Amino acid sequence: MVSREQIRLLTADDVRLVERLLHTSEYIYQRFTLEELPGQLNHYPAVGIFSGNSLYGFLISQVLSSPCAWLGGFGVSWTESTKYARVLNRLLEELSARLVMHGVRYLHYSGNDAARDWLRNTLLTRGFMPYRQLYSYDKYDFAVPTSGNQQITVRPVRLLSDIAALLRIEDACFEDLWRYDSTAFSDIVATHPYFVVAELHGQVVGYQFNTIDADAGYLVRIAVHPSVNRQGIGARLMAEAVRFFANARVSHIMLNTQDNNTHAHRLYEWFGFVRVEQMGFVLRKNL
Repeated sequence: MVSREQIRLLTADDVRLVERLLHTSEYIYQRFTLEELPGQLNHYPAVGIFSGNSLYGFLISQVLSSPCAWLGGFGVSWTESTKYARVLNRLLEELSARLVMHGVRYLHYSGNDAARDWLRNTLLTRGFMPYRQLYSYDKYDFAVPTSGNQQITVRPVRLLSDIAALLRIEDACFEDLWRYDSTAFSDIVATHPYFVVAELHGQVVGYQFNTIDADAGYLVRIAVHPSVNRQGIGARLMAEAVRFFANARVSHIMLNTQDNNTHAHRLYEWFGFVRVEQMGFVLRKNL
């Protein structure tokens, strides 16, 4: 094992060191894009393990809404790959202490395939417990069965004036682990190519944002306040999202959702999304 081992907080000044590991090691878990990485290191606790000035392991958190946080990224260099569990232990202990200082009580990890996820079993032996199951959907065309409610105004988000409404929608639609706070929304606006809100009678009642990775489109979230359900607002936002992806010429559109979110399942399947066989999952650790 390398000598002079040191663990410290990472900052935006360490972006290049983290990127180097992302590019050179296959022992990587990554829940962010490279465009999002500086914001992640600026806003959320992240720790790295060093030998001298050389970074050989990192663990990044995402605090979407206290008291809940997520593991946003973990990586180990090739030289330490056989000892990744030891590196994870050291980093997880340090990161957990930092998160508690930020008021976090629950730390989550998500994966897309419970049967093949390389970190799942390791985390299950370190205090994480199964918490939620996730469905994944794919769509390989841009057909839409409806254009949705045409009385709704769909426009780009204006964060300063829209943030209060966005946070109200979060509180009404999602349990705590899925909620975004104002910092998260600010990062999303800065890094995602598409973020729109839906207005009804001048009031923001829904929103939708997407991202693109290589030639794949990710429909990240559609949310509509429950007080205006069944008025075609979700369908309108979905139709607009598909139109965005068509113009971006992605090869296919992907999304994830909780297994018990039956209302969303019906919307996705109506729009031609097909559920894939693999089962996603969420683990939770009490800090």
